[in-house]
Amino acid sequence: MKKILDKNQIERFSRQIILKNIGVLGQKKIIQSKVLIIGMGGLGCPVAEFLTRAGVGLLGIIDSDYVELSNIHRQSLYDSKDLKKPKVKAALKKLKKINHQTKISCYKIRLNKNNFRTIIKNYDYIIDGSDNFETKFLINDFCLKSKKFLVTGAISKFDGHIFTFDFKNKKIPCLRCFFQEDVISDDVLNCEFEGILGTVAGIIGTIQANEVLKKILNIGKNLDGFVLILDLLNLNFRKVKLNKQKKCLC
Repeated sequence: MKKILDKNQIERFSRQIILKNIGVLGQKKIIQSKVLIIGMGGLGCPVAEFLTRAGVGLLGIIDSDYVELSNIHRQSLYDSKDLKKPKVKAALKKLKKINHQTKISCYKIRLNKNNFRTIIKNYDYIIDGSDNFETKFLINDFCLKSKKFLVTGAISKFDGHIFTFDFKNKKIPCLRCFFQEDVISDDVLNCEFEGILGTVAGIIGTIQANEVLKKILNIGKNLDGFVLILDLLNLNFRKVKLNKQKKCLC
């Protein structure tokens, strides 16, 4: 890691650097940061794109799927030439064109209890862009145990939910406090059955990226203890307090 920004970096990130909450020191924090994105779909694509544009130093991307035609309307890193290609490989190619200085590690795997432990230790910030509750709870539990900062997103139809969890704080609730495991169904997150407007995925994913950058820079307010609920059809935005459940793991 260079002690000073070079001329190219100063010009590339100039519109961020002039912000009084960022400056050169803030940009260095971004360049030194290590972020893992789980799921390179409708949420993961805008997250990866904007974090790469912002200058994140190390970006890990996890997804075992291949690009399908039905993905392209909302998964912004892919086009028709990427059909049948692994999502992580197609995303890597696009992201390198945006900022070749961001180091990107690809994991073409299905996340599970056996492989997550060896991956998560290399990153400080975790972003959940997955589309099923089994994976979401797995991410939640590992981040809780490892005391990682987690940003979770969920989308369906015209709606989105965003959570942030700084698990270094033992007093905050976790994802299991909001979604009761015995009463939820993956159909809620399944775009094939529920449908999704492409712009909804882009908006929620962009907010996830914004929350991670704020945490890296240690600026602004986060959502610890709250969930941000967006109804983008009727433009209703709510912050709802998330209560810690007595019987929850957290």
